[in-house]
Amino acid sequence: MPSKQPQLGSLAVQAPSLTPQIVHVSPSTCHDLTLFKELLKEYRKLDDTIVMRLNRANATMRDRERTGDRKLTGHVQDEACAYLWRELVANWERRTQLVGYCIGVVDQSIDEKQKGIDGENVDPSVQRKIKAEKYAEEVKRRQIHNELTVESIVRQRSVDAFRARCRYFTPPALDAEARKVWEATVKKA
Repeated sequence: MPSKQPQLGSLAVQAPSLTPQIVHVSPSTCHDLTLFKELLKEYRKLDDTIVMRLNRANATMRDRERTGDRKLTGHVQDEACAYLWRELVANWERRTQLVGYCIGVVDQSIDEKQKGIDGENVDPSVQRKIKAEKYAEEVKRRQIHNELTVESIVRQRSVDAFRARCRYFTPPALDAEARKVWEATVKKA
């Protein structure tokens, strides 16, 4: 089992809320596919509402500029795009971390089942039961791996919507991770 259990909060999901919920992911979260997929669905809400979030971020930046709460370093639209881009990348990283963690948990479970099958002096009925459990774990692993494909589709769709509204945006040069994500998604477009 992976040694570090990620603490994943739905920071971007609960955008208007100032008290984000911290979700403690455990191996049982990974073994319960319904819960795992429900958690990913919550994380994907930011991507699903990207146009609305761009509008909201734009309005928030305009209000801040108008009220003098904050001096913007650039154009309002640029600030709103930069703000939302940071949220998107952070959310993508949390989802990737969740999927990676669960793949590790299920892989370890499969390895343990294989050791049980390979063990000496194993009763044939017990061995059949372990093989069936291993098969179920392999199906679960494929379903979790499928989430990586879904993730790439969701990201690309979000980037397409983001780029339609933030045509002249490029991530800051100092944020190497965000630049890497940006360049990977732009190449696909």
